[in-house]
Amino acid sequence: MDGVSSSAADFRAGFACFVGRPNVGKSTLMNALVGTKVAITSSKPQTTRRVIRGVVHREDAQLIIVDTPGLHRPRTLLGERLDSLVLSTLTEVDVIGFCVPANEPVGKGDRFIAEKLAAVKKTPVIAVVTKCDLATREQIAEQLLAVSRLAEFEEIVPVSAQSGEQLDVVTDLLTARLPQSPPLYEGGQLTDEPEQVLVGELIREAALEGVRDELPHSIAVVVDEMLPREGRDDLLDIYAHMFVERPSQKAIVIGHKGSRLKEVGSRARQQIEALLGTRVYLDLRISVAKDWQRDPKQLRRLGFYD
Repeated sequence: MDGVSSSAADFRAGFACFVGRPNVGKSTLMNALVGTKVAITSSKPQTTRRVIRGVVHREDAQLIIVDTPGLHRPRTLLGERLDSLVLSTLTEVDVIGFCVPANEPVGKGDRFIAEKLAAVKKTPVIAVVTKCDLATREQIAEQLLAVSRLAEFEEIVPVSAQSGEQLDVVTDLLTARLPQSPPLYEGGQLTDEPEQVLVGELIREAALEGVRDELPHSIAVVVDEMLPREGRDDLLDIYAHMFVERPSQKAIVIGHKGSRLKEVGSRARQQIEALLGTRVYLDLRISVAKDWQRDPKQLRRLGFYD
């Protein structure tokens, strides 16, 4: 009886989040730690817009990862909203992972975030040097040194989400800083995001593949309806609507004679079927919502609340 109570008392559970400038590998790292695709990943910066939680289950701990948008100097109302979302998240978690890629020099953006983190006094910060598979040993050593000069961190750890190297070390360092607590989520649960939000994010990811740099900020996806096909328990009908800001962007997403939109639908459907474990019929429409990033009413309609 005593043995059971002491092991229960040793269990840790709590929240961690990764921050860093856009496109430093935060979502990829979270997906690698959780072991399944939860946050969307793209080679285009600023693709994550919602706080998505991934749950890492271990025998001795449960680490709930909150994935935040990349911190940046905001230029639009959407940007301001994203940044306030990040900063409010930082005060609510138990530990912060500050991500800096191994293959790019430390820059203004990293220093800007390090300053923001220094203001969050009560939360421990671990610096995570990501994308080590893209850097030489010398580059990694230099980057660890450069990161150590940014601020006082509890730990600095190199990692590669792609090769899996040091993933267990990152998990150990994060879970060691969680409070003692019983598990907060059931054993099989990997995320607490509603399925419709995840489906919308997968559609957005598919739309971002291979398009020009200015487009990511301008795509929003709303999943209007998800329901089983009548008389078929093996098929799910999904009706989704993609919004862009200008007719020229709509033309880019649709492509020649609709070829690009077909590709987007096909790629998204495969990802959604893998996520939900069922066959899917995806009805995907696209509309122009002029300058939605700067319009409070449209931001609310597309799910970006104050």
